[in-house]
Amino acid sequence: MNNTALWKALGRNFIISIILFGALLGLLWLAEIIFPSLTLLKWYDPAWVVGIPASVIGVAYILTIRDPKNYTGFYAGIVMSVLLGIQFILQGGYDSAFLFFCVFIPFQMLSIYKWSRKREEGGASFEPKFLETPRMLMSVAMLVIITVGDYVLSTFALMHDGLTDNMMVKILNGLLISSSFLANYWLIYRKTDSWIYWFIYSVAGIGLFIILGNVFSLVLFIFFLVINSAAGVTWIKATTAENLGWVKLLKR
Repeated sequence: MNNTALWKALGRNFIISIILFGALLGLLWLAEIIFPSLTLLKWYDPAWVVGIPASVIGVAYILTIRDPKNYTGFYAGIVMSVLLGIQFILQGGYDSAFLFFCVFIPFQMLSIYKWSRKREEGGASFEPKFLETPRMLMSVAMLVIITVGDYVLSTFALMHDGLTDNMMVKILNGLLISSSFLANYWLIYRKTDSWIYWFIYSVAGIGLFIILGNVFSLVLFIFFLVINSAAGVTWIKATTAENLGWVKLLKR
């Protein structure tokens, strides 16, 4: 597949994403007409408005990088990260904004470099791989450490509440940050484990927005769960027996 075909694939995924979100907004608008007491479309909220193009671009990003040969999705990922960083600043989520601006954008730039270079090398370099057992365990430990660290930061610096106050909100928010960090990091090296963390990210987002009562974000994360799961299955099927890493332990 040449570069033109890769960019065309990104364009097709944008169209699919626009159609999906057009349908979602249409359903929410219809729900507001049928149930006037509902407020689902928050056009008055700048953060909510910024979140719409961020979500559209984000879905196109995930749809594109499900192909481990297509690095063009990361250009969309950079734009998505900028918009999400702005959204979190508007919402007061400065820890998440820092993550998007100072971690995810550099990760995505590095992914463009690594994936495009590997593509030029060709052959087996395109094959996704599971982590080996020591790195998998290290990755799980990082998930826990970042989640706990964000919990403490939220308690004492952002929310200024007690350790047991808003516990589930802080745990799920910490899981969102830690899982997305690891998902983006392992994508650089085309590790299939990345999609496990995207799955955790999606489930944590669904739980968080059920608690917060944010219907639009809840539906968005259900989208992400379906799309990330499908992309993960694609990568798992593309992972050959010699690249199963820690998964080999499960087959003994």
